[in-house]
This record gives sequence, structure tokens and C-alpha cells, in this order.
Amino acid sequence: MEQTETVTGPRLTPPHGVAPAIAALMLGTFTIGTGEFGMMGILPAFSHALDISIGQASAVISAYALGVVVGAPIMAIAGARLPRRTVLLLLLSLFCIGNIGTILFTSLLPIEVMRFITGLPHGAYFGIAALTGASMVERARRGRAISMVLSGIMISTVIGAPLSTFLSQYVPWEVIYGALSVLGLICVAGVAFFIPADRPQNNINARSELSAFRNPHVLLTLLTGAIGFGGMFAVYTFLTSGLGQVTHLSPWMVTLCQVIWGCGMVAGNAFGGAMIDRNLNRTTIFSLIASVVFMLAFWLLLPSSTAMLVVCFFLPAATIILSPAMQARLMDVAGDAQTLAASLNHSAFNIANALGASLGAMLVEHGLGISAVGWGGAILSASGLLIYLVTLQVARLHKP
Repeated sequence: MEQTETVTGPRLTPPHGVAPAIAALMLGTFTIGTGEFGMMGILPAFSHALDISIGQASAVISAYALGVVVGAPIMAIAGARLPRRTVLLLLLSLFCIGNIGTILFTSLLPIEVMRFITGLPHGAYFGIAALTGASMVERARRGRAISMVLSGIMISTVIGAPLSTFLSQYVPWEVIYGALSVLGLICVAGVAFFIPADRPQNNINARSELSAFRNPHVLLTLLTGAIGFGGMFAVYTFLTSGLGQVTHLSPWMVTLCQVIWGCGMVAGNAFGGAMIDRNLNRTTIFSLIASVVFMLAFWLLLPSSTAMLVVCFFLPAATIILSPAMQARLMDVAGDAQTLAASLNHSAFNIANALGASLGAMLVEHGLGISAVGWGGAILSASGLLIYLVTLQVARLHKP
């Protein structure tokens, strides 16, 4: 049933309640997140099964990331005129097809193609799921709804990915991705049953969606995420190496720190959702400043095991707030390009992933030490803060 208008479109009333509907969307983000991060954990088993090196096997991760970046705008534009529930169902179905195809092939190249296909719906699903979640609650609870929907990917780093890594020691990797395909089908059923039907977006078309690329408010918001979020990935890429080689933690302590990192992401996402509902701009600025502080702490305190237990929680907690914050801001400034702008948010974060990892690798390869990724990440977060302050100034001069 449709009610009042919201910034994301008509207010929708879920047929079985808001909580189950949000849970269905969150299960989708958890499943897709596990599919993305799980491959990183099972890479040794995957490479062994195909009798290739880990370096060669890592191409499937790059193929997936490329699918995310390419797929977000294409999927958003292709589904511009369709009801959002229909688009969500199609995206989840494509995710299932990609995972099923992944386990049917036994050589690297066709598996790379299937991982690329599996990545195509990623950004669009996250963006449209966030829009749908926000459209089912009043504006005062929008931030919390967005953070709940997106929390699935954070939970996947605590449960889904580590469980995949553990299981890969005992079962073939195909079994893990077969199970993900089944979970994807459950997500399809959940969306079909719990998400309210909405009208086709007759007033929206490819041209209106493409207007996002001409909107400076959208572009600056995306740039804030692409730069400001990169610092976390710079640190995370070398977290295991740093904790082992510099902090000298045992393997089980390194694993504990990884779990603490995931818990920090979950907590930060929940905290950020609540704070966004109070003041979006202050929340974003707080996130970026706190990110700078904790990345500098990583740089200075990496040799201390006690300090790392604290940093591994608060660094991701501070930075992950950007995820729901940038999603909410895009809803405010995108106008008729809601779907594309929301989807591009996840392309921006994948760009941040590539940027942060590349910067970290450059610092380490130039002999500056693993701890240098901390101050390198701080520079990215500070740059994101500067961009966001420019964004706010542009908004004051030219309101969207």
C-alpha cells in the first residue's frame, strides 16, 4: 500500500511489517557480502583445486570487483522504469545464476567470467535495497533503516567470510558457493514475500538517471566516499601482515583481531545510522576526523598488542559510518536519479578499495614499513574530509 511521498519515492507499507522486510533486504546484503569476501578466504583452497598459483587465482577477485564497478550504473539504468521490487528480484536471480555458473566450470577463464557476472548486481542491489528500506519508514528513522539494510555486509565479515574460510579446510570450495546459491534463492523468496509491491517508475528513464553524472552534489558525494573510505582499505589490506610481522601476534590472536575488526564495522554502522537521523553532516565530519585519529594510532601503536585490540575495533567503526552517511546524502541530492546515484555509492567504495590497497602497497614496497599504511590512510581520510567540506560549501551556494 502506498502512502505519503518521501525523498526516495512513495512511502510503502510492507505486507507483513517493516521489521521482516528490512530483515529480508539485510539477508540479501549479507549473502552478497559473503559471496564477495568469502572468495578471499578460500583462495588457497580454490587455487589448489584448480592447480594454479594464488596470484593467478586472485584474478577472480579482480573480475568480481570489475563487475561491481561496471554493473552498478548499467543495472540501475536498465531497471530505471521498473518497480524496485522487480529489480531486486532480478538482481538476486542474476547473483544466483553467477554463483551457480562459478561452480559448474573447472578452468580459470570461464570462472573469471562468471565472477564478473556475479559482481554485476552487487552495487545496484545495495543501492536499491537501501532506497527501498528508507521508503518503508518515516524520514526521522531513515538513517537507521539504511544502516540495518547495509549491516548485512558488515555481518558477513564477522560470520560469513570467516565461516567460508573455515569450511574450505573440510569441504570443496564448490560446496560453499553452492550453499551461497541456495541462500540467494532464499533471498529471492524473502524479497518476493516481504517487500511491498510498488508502481513502475514511469516518470523515471535512462536520461533522468544519467542526470546524476551532471549533478555536482552527487559527484562530490561519491568522491568523498571514493577518497575518504580508501584509508580503511589501505590498513585492512596489510592488517594481517602488520599484526604478524610488527605486532608479533600469534595466528589465533591475528584471527581474533580480524573478528574484532568485523565487530567494529557492525557497531559503527549501527551507531552511524542512529546519528545520521540526528545530523547527517556532523556525523560525516565526525566519521572522517575519527578515521584520521585512529589511522594515525595504527601508525604509531602497531608494535603494541594491547593498543591494536582497541584500534582494530574503533578504526573500522569510525570509517564505516561513511557507508550509510553517503547513501543518505545521495538520497537527498540525487533528484530523479535516485537509483543510479544510490548504486554508484558502492562503485565508489570499490574504487576506494582499489585506491587504498594500491597506496598501501606503494608505501610498503618503497621501504616505509607496514605501519606507514596508517599515515597513508590518514591522508586519504583527511582528503575525504576536505572534499566533504567543499561539498557542503557548494550546497550552500547552489542548493540541489
